Amino acid sequence: MVDISSVRLGIVGLGNIGHHHAERFVDQGANLVGGVDIAEGARASFADEFGVATYQDHHELYEEVDAVAVTTPNKFHEQYVVDALEAGLDVLVEKPLANTLEAAERIADAADEADGFCMVGFHTRFENPVEVINGYREEGRFGDLSHVEANYIRRRGVPGRGSWFTSKEVAGGGALIDIGVHAVDLSLYLLGYPEVEEVSGVTRSQFGGRDDYTYIQMWGDDQGPEGFNVDDSATAFIRCADDRTISLEVAWAVNRPKKQEYVLRGTESGATFRPGEGVTFHESGARGAGHMVESEVETRNNDAHAAEQAYFLEHCVTGETPGRNTVEQGLTVQRVLSAIYRSSETGEAVSLDD
Repeated sequence: MVDISSVRLGIVGLGNIGHHHAERFVDQGANLVGGVDIAEGARASFADEFGVATYQDHHELYEEVDAVAVTTPNKFHEQYVVDALEAGLDVLVEKPLANTLEAAERIADAADEADGFCMVGFHTRFENPVEVINGYREEGRFGDLSHVEANYIRRRGVPGRGSWFTSKEVAGGGALIDIGVHAVDLSLYLLGYPEVEEVSGVTRSQFGGRDDYTYIQMWGDDQGPEGFNVDDSATAFIRCADDRTISLEVAWAVNRPKKQEYVLRGTESGATFRPGEGVTFHESGARGAGHMVESEVETRNNDAHAAEQAYFLEHCVTGETPGRNTVEQGLTVQRVLSAIYRSSETGEAVSLDD
């Protein structure tokens, strides 16, 4: 076990997501020493809850820490991450890597030149059922794993019209870049991160801009349709090397039941993973008589964000570059998201070699 308390840690972006991360860092014994936000109220609230110094200028925080977690709106990832890397810090940046492909590429360039490392916040990978699936994949239980059906669908789940989530300038997109980013990353991860060759997709904005948008709950305040200029659903097909494929359905709002599910298809076995519900393996056999097998896998519940943070801090202590949630993988996901948007605009499939 490494002593994670030896890492002086800061949080950049002190809103709800920043508090969420800070609580989990503190719970596992991290040495949280400060935070940054441009909003005075956010700084005061964070200082009051965690008893640490807060700053308006991130350069002041960077002089006091060894590592930072960047939890700002997407548009500001580039500035804070690049400056942190240039200051020699290790960085955990919330997904997506950036709000645009160009900004993500600049982060990747900075990471290539940095003494520290950058890790991208794809926390779903750290859920125990995903660890089980990945372990079996590495052992070869699936045989030739060729396809993932990925569904991340909310029936009515726009996260606050008028918030930064529904601003294309700040977020970079809507449902696809917010929750679709997890579906794309996890699908690629479960396939072993093959090279992506071609993407075809359609994004839609059918509900968030309506005066009569009806919802039961909303994550933020509803400021009406004039604050919504992004996609609220997307459908895509992703073709990878060796004919591995991903079918993707993502929605903040759609007229169908909600679903979060990943279905894996292999030549020897398949699996269905529903976050919060565990894993089911689908297999067949011929011993005695031909038969089908459905195997339920039960794991302990774990806090995936906390597990991701522990992995990050351990690598901060050892100085080793993480092999998971890498900037290269984050950039691949960003390229896929960008290609889906371009495919929707042009009505044609997009090659990632372009």
